[in-house]
Amino acid sequence: MAPAIEDSGVDILMGIGGAPEGVIAAAALKCLGGEIQGRLKFRNEEEKARAKKMGIGDLEKKYTMNELVRSDEAMFAATGVTDGTILKGVQFLSHGAKTHSIVMRAKTKTVRFIEAHHVFEHFPDY
Repeated sequence: MAPAIEDSGVDILMGIGGAPEGVIAAAALKCLGGEIQGRLKFRNEEEKARAKKMGIGDLEKKYTMNELVRSDEAMFAATGVTDGTILKGVQFLSHGAKTHSIVMRAKTKTVRFIEAHHVFEHFPDY
């Protein structure tokens, strides 16, 4: 997400990760007006066979953002656990905790940053 946020100081990101994480990143980037392209990177023949079984015909295909996330109804939400480029991590306070989250919607390109304060003594017992 950081390359699509103007003040992040990050211009581009390249790497290898899992397919589900790529789709999640694509949803976030669609909300931000960014771009992503991805290709499946197989570690072995077993993974290739699994992809073929799932209906993937072209194992070398480059997927665009709109192929990864087809709908403009996509939404994305994340809360920082540890400090990062975009979100602060959970801060434990004497009475509870403070969290920082981002909530976005692709259709309107709305991006909300939320700081929440959690008071532990008011949490119900489960």
